[in-house]
Formats: sequence, structure tokens, C-alpha cells
Amino acid sequence: MSDMKRVVTIAGAAAQGSAGIQADLKTFQERDVYGMAVITATVARHSKATKGIYIRSIEEIEDQFYTIQERVGFDAIKTGMLFSEEIIKKTVELIDSQSTSTLVVDPVMVGKMGSQLLQDSAITVLKNELIPKATVITPNRLEASKLLDREVIAEKSELIQAAIDLHKLGAKHVVLTGGVVGQEAIDVYYNGQESYVLRNEAIKTVNTSGAGCTFAACLTAELAKNTPVYEAVKISKDVVYQAIKHSLSFGEGVGSVRHGAYRQCNDG
Repeated sequence: MSDMKRVVTIAGAAAQGSAGIQADLKTFQERDVYGMAVITATVARHSKATKGIYIRSIEEIEDQFYTIQERVGFDAIKTGMLFSEEIIKKTVELIDSQSTSTLVVDPVMVGKMGSQLLQDSAITVLKNELIPKATVITPNRLEASKLLDREVIAEKSELIQAAIDLHKLGAKHVVLTGGVVGQEAIDVYYNGQESYVLRNEAIKTVNTSGAGCTFAACLTAELAKNTPVYEAVKISKDVVYQAIKHSLSFGEGVGSVRHGAYRQCNDG
């Protein structure tokens, strides 16, 4: 029996490779865990696309999950793009069918180019049924605003209060990511008792596709390895900082973070 930790992502696939399960699996590999995926949807947007988002059937989602459960098993689970109320309810059912308690919920709602990745009708079930099961939730400022039904502004005291209010939704820990305040990129971690502000320099680039997925995937991998939550959060922030600092551009629009930059070109 291998002692390598096993991590599964339940999320959408991003055809261009920067985000979604592609980002998750690259990050799992970088963090030395065995990564697996349950694909909920495929996002494929281009100039001639008429649809752009293709949703997988509930039967296919179930079969992917049960194959992993039967043949490999889990040490931690991450959720990303779930898109619909039906898929969220099924995801909750699947999570309840196994014994792993380590769950990172990245409440993916909107893509970097503005694509709606979660139906409005699904927000309530996300809040009421999935988030209360989470070890950690990792919303960005826009997602926090939708979850709290108010605008969360990029100001330190407001980000701290938002993290405290998000904790009331039932997750054990909250990381509110992506708050750029002045020249700093600020994340807020709240554990139900104390809040911690994590800072590094804000990098001026549009090439940030996959940043949130990479953060949550790194966090999931570290928790699977029994890294304490706050330490896992700090590692994940460092990984994403390097991924953005050494980001990639392949043409027009938003480019990709470099998922392996922490190992490949870490320069402090």
C-alpha cells in the first residue's frame, strides 16, 4: 500500500489548461500527492463558440467518483466549479458516502473572462449544504460578495470582517483571497477565533488565470499531508505568488499562472 496521499478534485475542466482540473492536477503533482479528478463540466470558449460550457451528466459524475472511491480512495477532497444546484446536491451526497473529512471548497462562480460558472439558483444550496461540510473555504472578493449578499471592498478591515461573516456559513476555516490593497496582495485567514492577514507585493499582470484554483489545490494537497491549516495557507500563498510572478502569456487576453513556478523558478 503506497503512503502517497490521495487527493481528488471535483470541478470543471478548462480547455486552455490554466484553471479548473488542469490547474488542480498540475498543482497536486507539484505538491507530491496523487491527484485524481471528477469532471463536472468543460469550459471551452473561443471566437466561434456558441455555447462555451458543457455540463456532464449526473451519472457520469457519479461513476467517476465511485471509480476513484473503489479503486484508489481519498485523503482529501477539493471542489471547484459545480455549476448547478443539481450537481452541488449530488456532490454533497457523494462526499457523505465516504469517510474522508478533509474538504476544501473553492466556491467558483465567475471565470477570469466573465463566464458565469455557477448558476444564480445554485448559490443557496452551495451556502446551506456544501459549505457547512468544508474544512476550509477559499472565496475571492467577488465570490465573498455573492455569498454574503453585499459588496466586499478591498480594504483590510472590510476583508477581515467579511472572513468572520463567511465563517458563520459553517466552514471550520475561511481564507478570503485576492484583496489588492494599495501595493499589497492581501489574503485573510480566519479560524473561528483569530484572524490573520497575509501580505505580499501585488504583481501588476493580467496573467492570473488559475490563481484561485492553484491556491485551493495546494491547500488541499497540504492538508492531505497533515500540514496544519495556517501553515498550509501560508505555503499556498507563497506558491501562488511565484505562479503569478512567473506567469505565462500565449497571446491576447488573460494568460495563465505558472503552476510549477514555486519549484522551477522560486526567487524569494
